[in-house]
Amino acid sequence: MTQALFDLRGKRGLVVGIANDQSIAWGCARALRAAGAELALTWLNDKARPHVEPLAQQLGAALTAPLDVSVPGQLEALFAQIEREWGGLDFLVHSIAFAPRQDLHGRVTDSSAAGFAQAMDVSCHSFMRMAKLAEPLMRQGGSLMAMTYLGAEDVIADYGLMGPVKAALEASVRYLAAELGPAGIRVNAISPGPLATRAASGIAHFDRLLADAEARSPMRRLASIDDVGALCAFLAGDGARAITGGTLYVDGGYNILN
Repeated sequence: MTQALFDLRGKRGLVVGIANDQSIAWGCARALRAAGAELALTWLNDKARPHVEPLAQQLGAALTAPLDVSVPGQLEALFAQIEREWGGLDFLVHSIAFAPRQDLHGRVTDSSAAGFAQAMDVSCHSFMRMAKLAEPLMRQGGSLMAMTYLGAEDVIADYGLMGPVKAALEASVRYLAAELGPAGIRVNAISPGPLATRAASGIAHFDRLLADAEARSPMRRLASIDDVGALCAFLAGDGARAITGGTLYVDGGYNILN
């Protein structure tokens, strides 16, 4: 019985946000596939495709497609393909975020309206759009997961604009969980500690965050993409059937410090 709760064979899911083999989304995809799930994977654009397509082939991904959530119609086309080829969906992993460099590296006080709106659209509202498209495909319930960070809750030096944006994402997770719960759809945020990913490298002085987390976290180590993947695979399965609306930390306990 216990083994069955962690068995994802027969489940199908979409993982969005793989950029390379250092991506959090890649750690999640590997863990989900290792647990038996069938996967649909996306790449951002033609520039990213050569980095992502071999990874998709490595996992034997059943569906692959380009996805830039800022391009009108691409998200809808992807879900139409999933419905056409699979007929349903069991889980979804949202691991994308973006803010214009000038806004990201400046003060929140000085952020532009356009930059804030773009960061919110890509990093937060796209998850809500995915939830809307996934809902009719999750007829037997399902699991929606989004990646966040401690900067949503606490002021983290140099995290800047992404703090308010991730706070909005975490609030969205709670509201989506409340609205979709009656349909058996669970919604959770996963909050890894700082990880040396390409996306994180855009944050100013990110090396300081990494060093501080490793030196001060109770476990004295950084989390890895495989640590995040393990939690993701658990949340996708039936063992997490009563867990929804929360932010779950994978950071060696760093979040408990002041």
